[in-house]
Amino acid sequence: MNSIERFYATVERRPVDRPAAWLGMPDIFAQPALFECYGVKDMHELKLAVGDDFYAVEVPYKSETASAIYAAFDWYMDGSDVDAEERTLTEPGCFADAEELEDLEFFEWPDPAKYIDVEECRRRVDNAPEDKAVLGIMWSAHFQDTCAAFGMETALMNMVANPEIYEAVNEKVMEFYLKANEIFYEATKGRLNVVLIGNDMGSQRGLMISPEMVRRFIIPGCRRLVEQAHSYGLKVIYHSCGSIADVIPDLIDAGVDIIHPIQALAEGMDPQILKEKFEGRASFCGGVDTQDLLVNGSVEEVKETVRKLRSIFPSGLIVSPSHEAILPDVPPCNIKALFDEAQKIYPV
Repeated sequence: MNSIERFYATVERRPVDRPAAWLGMPDIFAQPALFECYGVKDMHELKLAVGDDFYAVEVPYKSETASAIYAAFDWYMDGSDVDAEERTLTEPGCFADAEELEDLEFFEWPDPAKYIDVEECRRRVDNAPEDKAVLGIMWSAHFQDTCAAFGMETALMNMVANPEIYEAVNEKVMEFYLKANEIFYEATKGRLNVVLIGNDMGSQRGLMISPEMVRRFIIPGCRRLVEQAHSYGLKVIYHSCGSIADVIPDLIDAGVDIIHPIQALAEGMDPQILKEKFEGRASFCGGVDTQDLLVNGSVEEVKETVRKLRSIFPSGLIVSPSHEAILPDVPPCNIKALFDEAQKIYPV
């Protein structure tokens, strides 16, 4: 099997020769050690050297106030591009004091068509080897952005006390992402295989908001984003950190193909439990713990975890770190151990 065949077999939970594996998105400060470990000079060479089944491509976005699409909104109205380096949802945003719909009218919503370079979209995707599954990193994190627009505490209060104003901001955010995604999908039509979208809505112990609130304020946007991607023939990986077991059925019903990540130390997210609850209904990505194991564990412990994941999920799992961002505290030898074990073809 090549990587594309392995990916589609994984999504459809058909037999595979070995599990698909994804490196994730190493933090910029983690990259030098990984480059040294693998003897490469940049992320392009690293993706090829580790044996990644995916070639991840981020949407090229550059405006006067943002250098990444997840930082497209100047919620603090200071042009600081702060979200690109220090993403926070807790600081009061520009709508912190808004109480009526008229209080939202001062904000100048960005037009993604002005800031996404179509030719750069194509160039980035064209860098991918022909046999790799090309993964578009879309994010489209409407829940997180709407929380940042108000400041999280105010946003959550508005969900209860003033849902109309919360939903008005969320809708504008959704319009932005749907247009941005369409630009990227049209520019790369026929070259993408899968996209990653998501919102962080889980904590270590459970959801940050109730399942009922997730269903009202997050799932409808998820469904629209999934339907858009599916209309281009793309599979969808949906990301949320933390314990999200209570709403995995809702994500599946919204059309999500792959749940990311299996954050194994979060409550209810043990791989065996997920397999038993959702076998035949969804595929998963993750499972190799980044909170403790990849940071403090030995090479053999990492390999043993991969072996265990493979036994639980003979198919239907993309082996990957349990968070897409590999931080500098992860020894490169443990990343190498993950891939070395994931790529072994076991005797039948």
